[in-house]
Amino acid sequence: MQFHHHGYVISDPRIEPAAGRGVDRPDDLPDEMDVLIVGTGPAGMLLAAQMSQFPEVTCRIIEKRDRRLEIGQADGLQARSIETFQAFGFADRLLQEAYEITEMSFWRPSKENRDHIYRAEVTKDSAHDRDGVLSEFPHVICNQARVQDYFAEFAANSPARLRPDYGWALEHLEVSADPSATHPVTAHLVRSAGEDEGEKRTVRAKYAVGCDGAHSQVRRDIGGKMHGDSRNHAWGVMDVLADSDFPDYRTKCAIQSTSGSILYIPREGNSLVRIYVDLGEIPDGGKEKVRATPLSTIVETAQAIMRPYTLDVRHVAWWSVYEVGQRVTDSFDDVRPDERGSKHPRVFTAGDACHTHSAKAGQGMNVSMQDAFNLGWKLGHVLTGRAVPGLLDTYSQERQDVARKLIEFDREWSTLMGARTFDPEHPELGGVDPEEVTAHYVKSEEQASGFGVTYVRGQLLTSDLSDQSLADGFPLGKRFRSAPVRRHCDAVPVELGHHMRADGRWRIYVFADSAPAASEESAVRAWARWFAEDPSSPYVRTQSPNRGARDADWTRADDAGALFDVKVIYQDDHNAFEPQDVPDVFRPRFGPFQVRDQELVYAAEEGDDIFDRRGVSRDGAVIIVRPDMYVSAVLPLDRPELVGEFFAPILLDADAPAAVEARRVLAEGRDLLRERSASGQPAGKPGGFGGGAHAEAGVISTLGGSASDGEDGAARAEIRTVAEDDQVIADI
Repeated sequence: MQFHHHGYVISDPRIEPAAGRGVDRPDDLPDEMDVLIVGTGPAGMLLAAQMSQFPEVTCRIIEKRDRRLEIGQADGLQARSIETFQAFGFADRLLQEAYEITEMSFWRPSKENRDHIYRAEVTKDSAHDRDGVLSEFPHVICNQARVQDYFAEFAANSPARLRPDYGWALEHLEVSADPSATHPVTAHLVRSAGEDEGEKRTVRAKYAVGCDGAHSQVRRDIGGKMHGDSRNHAWGVMDVLADSDFPDYRTKCAIQSTSGSILYIPREGNSLVRIYVDLGEIPDGGKEKVRATPLSTIVETAQAIMRPYTLDVRHVAWWSVYEVGQRVTDSFDDVRPDERGSKHPRVFTAGDACHTHSAKAGQGMNVSMQDAFNLGWKLGHVLTGRAVPGLLDTYSQERQDVARKLIEFDREWSTLMGARTFDPEHPELGGVDPEEVTAHYVKSEEQASGFGVTYVRGQLLTSDLSDQSLADGFPLGKRFRSAPVRRHCDAVPVELGHHMRADGRWRIYVFADSAPAASEESAVRAWARWFAEDPSSPYVRTQSPNRGARDADWTRADDAGALFDVKVIYQDDHNAFEPQDVPDVFRPRFGPFQVRDQELVYAAEEGDDIFDRRGVSRDGAVIIVRPDMYVSAVLPLDRPELVGEFFAPILLDADAPAAVEARRVLAEGRDLLRERSASGQPAGKPGGFGGGAHAEAGVISTLGGSASDGEDGAARAEIRTVAEDDQVIADI
């Protein structure tokens, strides 16, 4: 966490200084905006959180409910999601309240009495193995509502001060065919809560994103069709507090018995468990009857499946009955196949709005959030003039393929879980051998954990220039896999990937050659010189003309690292070189005081060398990582011009009209902050996640004051005497 570069911070450092549109953000919906997000589910809230890092952009997120979600339906969080939460800064806090899955037990009919179950196998959850092949992060269970709360907190405390607009429902939207329209998306809204319920509004946007669930109005309005089928199989699900002698009451289980199947998942907070109960095949014309299944039937079925163990349900927090189905939409945006290349999308769908599947594989919330992570930075870059509009074409291209593979995986898993258990004494009845269920679970862990995604080589963001042999532990098109390193400036051992932030910036990891860091002839020094000075370097051509501005003239766009987070990893021991031996591009100046960022220089860890662990060439390599943490290119260190070739079709120069406008918005916000500070007026108040349709949530957490006292987020303290600061120091 970095924060004092803006001046001494006396409040919660998670509250960033307001900037751009966040300085004077209106409480009421404006008539025009850059991005309209519909729906505050996991996809919508992650997207809002990502857009909040682009304060040059006016983004609003509407929700038909009158307040935050209180009881969420989704709860499984795969390791890839926890990696994502780390980038948004709340992984540690969420893990403190989550239930961690370390093992999974498989229960089957006993050979002695097939009406009774026994524990046949226990498998380790590979995400629990910190040195495993998947991730150093765990697989956990946590209420969807809490996940959304954390994203809401992040968005409210970010420079854009983005908060949901509760109590607004989308009736329909349309997209203008006029190519000259600046805000071609027209959304017709209706007030769904509050004293003015029923009131209608029309707003216009440059882009809209439907995160509005399986019955998405946005999808219907752009002509999207869901393709797939229903499995004609029903399941009941309930969150319960129960008294039971079941030995694995607090262990994740797959239970198969002669009475049906259960997927059994302990919940966070101790005692609470979620039980998915197989209700069997749905007969023709029987859907309405199945949907009317009472809770008592679900409980009784679960009790029968778990014999000889007892299940005395004492309290039911939530329950439902659903039909298994797998469907995916024909496109994730509003561009028809015959229009690709000649027209760029204006409306997108994400999450359940474009793919639906069973709940038992724990994929819905996880994949939905990755949809939004993929899209958010692309919208931000196009709207701020950093990237070409064609970047938005890659969203549907990339995520639709992911959704199709998800559907295939879910169809296999849900079929196995819902199938009759094979009885060797009655083979004529058919069924699935329970050992097949165990084998499929183990085989599918990479896919289930969120690490099976590979974006196809040769597309815009997955470079054909790459040479995978230079770093085979950073597979092209897959998410960047962290590894231990030693930070040079303070000798602190860290995970390299954990310093990746969801701030919309590209990451460039430069693995140095074996020459000493102080050598003037090293390949890494030559690379740094080209990157910092060559006119074709993306670092040079995207730099603000006001780069290096200080104090009152500074905005966040003026930092050398405004678009690129460039890190170097040396093979030397961290004590073998000095900061001055490192090229300046790896120690850039930032903030209004233009101090150096000392935390971008690393050394290989003795005994756990990242070059060995990730198969990085001792001649060096350059790993380019997208803002959503996927590897875009693996390039040779001695060919710096390839970096320029990769970014040439993606990034625009700093004089692009949208980039100029974005800098103007930031400067306007800076000047407004200065005026309000001089007059003692508050600006850019941060907010939380609670409240009703018109609620202004309060400060999340501050020390020595609150944002409503006139702070602009991360408050900078004036120089005072020691005596005046005693209370502040004591509070801290």
